[in-house]
Amino acid sequence: MSIPHDHPRRDTPRVGPGGPLGVTEAMIEQLVHQFYGRVRLDPELGPIFDGAIGDHWDAHLAKLCDFWSSVVLATGRFQGRPMAVHLRLPDIKSEHFGRWLTVFEETAQQVCPPAAAELFIARARMIGRSFELGLAAHRGEAPVATPVRPRRPSLKFTA
Repeated sequence: MSIPHDHPRRDTPRVGPGGPLGVTEAMIEQLVHQFYGRVRLDPELGPIFDGAIGDHWDAHLAKLCDFWSSVVLATGRFQGRPMAVHLRLPDIKSEHFGRWLTVFEETAQQVCPPAAAELFIARARMIGRSFELGLAAHRGEAPVATPVRPRRPSLKFTA
């Protein structure tokens, strides 16, 4: 998704918190594509994502690149309501957020320089927790008390 030619933010320079850390659009694209490649192979997460996205992976990945560009570079490219989309997915359970975050953290550490990886991971933790709480509230469930997780040793992915 790109910014329309007449959009007021099109020519406004944006840096966001990722700029000083060396985050680039190419880095975001690499992170998003590698992460979701791993998600699709994950026996726990893959079926959930494939069921929700179906044959629309290219569009989904482009949207997620826009999302992360907005989050870490403040580009304003993402125009969506991700919570509303996730609320419509009954297969997502609280325990899936921990697995999603584990895969994301490992991918960010492999793709990004350390400071950039920490930024992505910190934002992913906040986003994941927000989604987890939002889904619990929407379903009338008590939110799971997820403690702040310490750094885990690296997992090695072969895919």
